[in-house]
Amino acid sequence: RHCGGLRAWSRFVEVFNCLPLAALVDDRVLCVHGGLSPDLESLDDILAIHRPLTTPDSGLMCDLLWADPDKYGRGWDMSERGVSFTFGADIVKSFLRKHNLDLICRAHQIVEDGYEFFAERALCTVFSAPNYCNAYDNDGAVLNIDAELSCNFQIIKPLSK
Repeated sequence: RHCGGLRAWSRFVEVFNCLPLAALVDDRVLCVHGGLSPDLESLDDILAIHRPLTTPDSGLMCDLLWADPDKYGRGWDMSERGVSFTFGADIVKSFLRKHNLDLICRAHQIVEDGYEFFAERALCTVFSAPNYCNAYDNDGAVLNIDAELSCNFQIIKPLSK
């Protein structure tokens, strides 16, 4: 069942199909929902994706939304989710060097403490929903980036803790 009914759910999907796929903070921090893509050669490739658009099953847009880091892997691999890819720390570091960036910030995966660094602090997963689906007892977090590009996390504790 959809909260608010099918019509409300459809309206939310319409809005999500129009939202930006990425954000660049001060030309130093790339923010995406999922992760990187083997199809991402230039940050301009993201601008070339015209919205609104429903999420395809593969390709750059799909990867920006659904790709995941793999702390045990190197390079690119198929995701166990059945969609998109996983990528290793080597991919993150190479991407940051190539595009002169300091950090990739992403969401999309539950992390116990609300945030988690990867690839020697080159990528950060921020998950804002505490006690996700009333099943995970995880903290949530919000990332604040100040004018000097210092990162500060606000932790959101589940009500049950």
